[in-house]
Amino acid sequence: MRLHALPALLLCLAACRGPGKDAFPGLMQGMDPNGRIPKADLPEDVPNPERWRYLPEGRIVEGSVADRLLISTFAVPIVFFKSDVGAGGGLSLTDIDFRTQRRREFATTTLTYTTEGQQNYSFIWRRWLDQRDLEQGGVLQEERSFVGAFAGYSRTLTRRFFGLGPDSRQEDETSYTEEIGAVAFGYQQSIPESGDDWVVDLGVRGETRSLSGGFVTGVPDTQDTFRGTFTEGDSLASLWIGGGLRYDTRDSQANPYAGHALRGWFNSAPFISGGRSGLAYGADGRAFFEVPPLFHDGGDDREENPPTDVLGVVAQVQDTSGDLPFWALPTLGGSNRLRGFIAGRFTDAAAWFAAAEYRIAIVPRGFEVSERVRVERVGLGLFYELGAVGPGLESIDESKVRDSVGLGLRLGLERQAVFRLDVGFSEDGTNLTILYGLSF
Repeated sequence: MRLHALPALLLCLAACRGPGKDAFPGLMQGMDPNGRIPKADLPEDVPNPERWRYLPEGRIVEGSVADRLLISTFAVPIVFFKSDVGAGGGLSLTDIDFRTQRRREFATTTLTYTTEGQQNYSFIWRRWLDQRDLEQGGVLQEERSFVGAFAGYSRTLTRRFFGLGPDSRQEDETSYTEEIGAVAFGYQQSIPESGDDWVVDLGVRGETRSLSGGFVTGVPDTQDTFRGTFTEGDSLASLWIGGGLRYDTRDSQANPYAGHALRGWFNSAPFISGGRSGLAYGADGRAFFEVPPLFHDGGDDREENPPTDVLGVVAQVQDTSGDLPFWALPTLGGSNRLRGFIAGRFTDAAAWFAAAEYRIAIVPRGFEVSERVRVERVGLGLFYELGAVGPGLESIDESKVRDSVGLGLRLGLERQAVFRLDVGFSEDGTNLTILYGLSF
């Protein structure tokens, strides 16, 4: 379904021209006519000022969901047809000023259903812990510290499984249906002060997961081809407790232009029905470097979010222990790691991954969609990735290394709100991803 969300959003943006500026007092306040946002004068007592995001008053509109449509509320119709899941549709409603608290809260609700019974109902909520109103208008928001929650149910008909190990073949593809009901809570905080380099995160998730036969045409059922592995992963309830600690000098979490981050993390399952338990853990590092611009002048020092070309690199390693079901093991392929392969293409007890991405602003000031809405920036992303899976870190160097290369389009509504369309190429062919948020 996600493949259809961005085109629907673009059509909605193009079609929904709202009332003029006079109908919305304060609209565009704090912003230049061409979309440039001058920096705000910050209070002297703001710690680590480079880690706070300035949101001008023009992006904070009072009123109902309808009043704020396409300013801080985005209703995206989802309509699609696929031979394996049937015809269907739904709605994704994203409110980046949930409960109208001057952008302190974010929520998104997704509801979809198909004629074959594929379903997705979810609610995601986040509240930032450190925010200040400015005398001249607008707010400051420290993006590292927040609490969040998730609740949802999904029934996906076309999950793929190719078997365990680094040498699984494309022709080993099978499919299964996966039903998940889950509730999760999370917390993240920079320490000891707002915006400091050290960041701690904690989370808990409870879920039930059931598996059944797949719907992919011409592909065997996972329950027939990999019966033992499939049975061990079916009809399970589990509790997950996780956390991480990182040293982070990046200037933004969502869309960094400079800095680096090193993180260690764990995700433990002290309870899996049937008396099982397990642990996943790992480490990753990423770094970002501003590079000379190609299609713009780089803006100026008095701009809140100047157009910036960036080279980003990331490296990750992950291992597991205990008795985890196959769907909880590390994977490569899909929307974030080895984007040239289908999701779940490679699965095993351990994995490593590395990537480089060159992000270029090609329309540095974006464009006006209507008198109420402006896309801040349009860019491209060129990426190269490689990685491997294996039965354990001690032997993963013997596994075959896979790679993918690709090109992506970036559509930034603001610095923290970036949609991407990626086309990845690999030995298996091509894979298309359309999602909200960058891959790293």
